[in-house]
Amino acid sequence: MSTKTIAARLLDVIEEDIIPLTARGVSQGNKVFGAAILRKSDLSLVLAETNNELENPLWHGEVHTLKRFYEMGEVPDTKELIFLSTHEPCTMCMSAITWAGFDNFYYFFSHEDSRDAFAIPHDLKILKEVFDLEPGGYRRNNAFWNSFAIADLAETEEPGERDALKARIAAIKTRYNALSDTYQANKADNKIPLN
Repeated sequence: MSTKTIAARLLDVIEEDIIPLTARGVSQGNKVFGAAILRKSDLSLVLAETNNELENPLWHGEVHTLKRFYEMGEVPDTKELIFLSTHEPCTMCMSAITWAGFDNFYYFFSHEDSRDAFAIPHDLKILKEVFDLEPGGYRRNNAFWNSFAIADLAETEEPGERDALKARIAAIKTRYNALSDTYQANKADNKIPLN
């Protein structure tokens, strides 16, 4: 078992596994959202994936990851797994995570970040228009799962580790800003309905 904190391990997976996949996807015209599944027991990676809305507008990063997870054949019990999302899941993705039986999800960017930093406001617009909820209005802890913002986890660490995590978080944000710039510059050329 790794001695790393869960926040540090989740950042590893974002940096080493999800971002390279997302960079390839963005170069093809897909959005910047990705996800991964890890084992709770040792934080080892089961699968990482990214958005594939060019193939199917339902293949958000989380849903595409779940699709690929079940294509693996025999899979671990989802109660034994961690679901990691680069961006706070939209209502469709939250529902997919729930239907798949996960009792958790962790995320890096918030819905507000998706709207403000990435110019992808659809999550919050759907929350408001369909469910009449304000940003953050859903229950982050409920009968199905508990959700956690990685930035909040970093704040609970000892000062030295917290500072190191904050530096890594800032570096990841810089990488995603560059990916977002590429996506925004080219999104008029793709056929994604809500781009």
